[in-house]
Amino acid sequence: MKSSRALRLYVAALFALPSAAALAEPSGDEEDLTLVYGGASSVSIATGNALSLRRAPAVAAVVTAADIANMGATDLDHVLETVAGIHVGRSANTHAPLYVVRGVYSTQAPQVLVLQNGVPITILFTGNKGNLWGGYPVELISRIEIIRGPGSALYGSDAYAGVINIITKGPAEAAGTEFGARLGSFRTRDAWVQHGGNSGPVEVQAYVRVGGTDGFRGVVAADAQTRNDALFGTRASLAPGPVDTGNRAVDANLELAYGDIRARLNYKLRDDVGPGAGIASALDPSGHGRSERFITNLAWTAPEFGPDWGVGLSLNTQQYAQEIPTPYVLLPPGARLPTGLFPNGMLGAPEVWERHVRLGAYADYSGFAGHHVRIGAGHDDLHMYRTRERRNFSYAPNGTPIPQAALTDFYGPAMFLEPQRRRIDYLYAQDEWQLAKDWNLTAGVRHDRYSDFGGTTNPRLALVWDASFDLTAKLLYGRAFRAPSFNEAYSGANPVALGNANLKPETDGTLEAVFAWQAQSELQANLTLYRYSMGNIIRLVPRAVAGTGAVYQNTGSQSGRGVELEGAWRASPDLRVTANYAWQRSIDKATNTDAGYAPRNHLHGRAEWRFSRGYMLSPQLNWVAGRRRPAGDARAPVADYKTVDLSLSSPHGKRHWNVTVAVRNLFNADAREPSAAPGLALPFDLPTAGRAVSVQASYGL
Repeated sequence: MKSSRALRLYVAALFALPSAAALAEPSGDEEDLTLVYGGASSVSIATGNALSLRRAPAVAAVVTAADIANMGATDLDHVLETVAGIHVGRSANTHAPLYVVRGVYSTQAPQVLVLQNGVPITILFTGNKGNLWGGYPVELISRIEIIRGPGSALYGSDAYAGVINIITKGPAEAAGTEFGARLGSFRTRDAWVQHGGNSGPVEVQAYVRVGGTDGFRGVVAADAQTRNDALFGTRASLAPGPVDTGNRAVDANLELAYGDIRARLNYKLRDDVGPGAGIASALDPSGHGRSERFITNLAWTAPEFGPDWGVGLSLNTQQYAQEIPTPYVLLPPGARLPTGLFPNGMLGAPEVWERHVRLGAYADYSGFAGHHVRIGAGHDDLHMYRTRERRNFSYAPNGTPIPQAALTDFYGPAMFLEPQRRRIDYLYAQDEWQLAKDWNLTAGVRHDRYSDFGGTTNPRLALVWDASFDLTAKLLYGRAFRAPSFNEAYSGANPVALGNANLKPETDGTLEAVFAWQAQSELQANLTLYRYSMGNIIRLVPRAVAGTGAVYQNTGSQSGRGVELEGAWRASPDLRVTANYAWQRSIDKATNTDAGYAPRNHLHGRAEWRFSRGYMLSPQLNWVAGRRRPAGDARAPVADYKTVDLSLSSPHGKRHWNVTVAVRNLFNADAREPSAAPGLALPFDLPTAGRAVSVQASYGL
C-alpha cells in the first residue's frame, strides 16, 4: 500500500507525453512545445491534415524517431508501452502482443486499428495485425501517431479503442547511408542497412534488415495438458517447461518520390515463429509458423491543385500468407481425451492466404471563410482467396477431438474456414470550422457499406477552445465500430467455436474532455477524462442444445471511464523528464463486475540526461497494477509489477559510430500477463521476458 501511495504521489508531480489539440498554424507556443516534446508538436492522424498537437481534435500522441532512439527501444511494443492509456499485454498463442487501450481487452485485440503510412494492415482471418507478428523494426520508423479513443469517422472499421499509425522514414530522413547491427540476450541478432538520397529527380529511400532471436524461455509451471493428465491418469504434459518465443525475420522497404507521386513497397517475413505457451495453451516443443506480408502504396497528392483546392488519390495492396510448415502440437504425445489416445500428439496446421486492394480519393476545400472541408470516398476489395488445414483428428458433435491415424488434409465444410471475400464502399465528410476567435469545431461523419453485413454510419464532434494563452480545453464525442473477423463470421469445422454469418459489428460511443496546460515554456501538462459504452460485443455463446458446442453471437456490453494525466518538463538544456499515469475502470454489464485483464493503474516515467559531450543516459519506470479477473475466474488478481529499464547512448551523427547499450527489466522482475479465464489451462498466467541486455552500433555515411 505504501508503494502504491508513493507512486500516485509521483504521478501528481510528473505528468507526460502530450494528448491532443486542433486547428491552428504553428506559432510561438508551438516552438515552446517543440522544446518540451522534442519535435513532436504536430499530428496528422486526427484529421488527415498536419495540425498542432495541442489543438488537434482528438486525444493524440506522437513518438518520433529521436524519442525511440533516446529510450533505447528495439521494437514497436517497447514504444507503445510508454504511451498513456496503452498497455501491451500478451497472448498464449505465439506470445503475440495485445494492444490494450483504456481497458478494452480481448484475446485477439481487434479493437485497435494498426496502420502503416495510413493504410490498415489488418488481417481478415483474425481481425488484427496477425498472430504471427514477430515484432516491428524501429530503425525504419520516422514517427508513430496514436489516437486513443474512436477513429471510425475517418478510418472505418477497427478504429474502435484506438488507432496506431506507423509512419516509415522517407528519403530526406534517411539521407545518406547507415549500417547497423545489434546483439542481445536470448541470442538476439540484427543487421540492417538504410539509404536515402536522389537519383536524378527521383527521391529514394531503401532499407533491408535481417535478424532473429531464440526468444526468452520463461517457465510455465502448469498447462492445459497438466489438467488433462489429472483427469485421465496420463503423464504427457511438458510442464513445467519453457515457452517458445523465437523467430527469424527479414524486413525490406523501398520508397520512391517524384513530384506529387510517391510509391512504397514494403516486405515483412517472419519464419520459425514459436508457438509461445502453445496454440491450445499446452506447451509445444516443435510447432512453428511462417508469415509473409507484401504491401504496396501508390499515392498522388496535389495540395495546391487549384485555388483553395487540394486533392489526393491512392492505391494500396497487401498480400499476406500464414503458413504452418511444422504442424502445431496442440496436445503433446501421450495425451488422452474421452474419444481416445493421441500417441503422436494432437497436431494441427491452419493456413490462410489473403489479398487486399484498397482505392481511395479525397478533396480538400478551404474557400469558405473559416472552414476547411474534406470529403473522401473509397472501395476496398478484401479477399481470403485460399485456406488449407491439416490435422490428425476430427470432431465429435460436442467439439471433442477424435484421434485419427495420420495427419490429413481437410477440404470444404470439414476445414476450419473456407475462402471468403468482403467488399467495402465508404464515403466521409469533415469540416474544420473556426466558429469564433479561439473556438474551433471539427465535425465529421463516415458511412461504410459492407457486402456481408450491410451499412454503418459513425459521426465525430470535437470542440476546441483556447481558453487562455496557456490553457486549451476540448470536448470530444465519437462513435466507432468493429466488423466481425472472418474467423468469427465464417469458421465452420470446430463445433466449439462456430462462426455466425449473421453477426453485426461491435459498436462504441466515447465522450472525452481534455485540458492542455502550458504552465511554462519548459513545462506541459494534459488531463483527459473519458467515458465509453460498448455494445454488440462478439462472444462465444453455448448452443441451444447442451453438449453441441458454442457459436459467436452479439451478446456482450461493456462500459468504462478513466483518467489520463500526462506531462513533460524540460528541467534544463541537458535534462528532460516525461511521465504519464492512467486510471480506468471497465464494467461487464452482464455481470456488473470488472471486465478484467486490463490494468486499472498504469504509470510510466522516463528521464533523458545528456552529459559529457552529448552522451545520453535514459532510465525508465513502468508500473502495471490492478488487473482483476473477469467473472467466472476464481483466481487471485494478477500480481502487480514494476520494471526499470536503462539505456546509454553515444552522440548521434554522421561519419562516426553511434552506440547504444540498453537493459530492459534491469532488476529481473517477475512480470506476468493474464491467461484466459477461467484459468484452467494456464493457472499461473503468462511469463514475460526477464532481464535483457542489447548492444547496438551503427555508422552513418
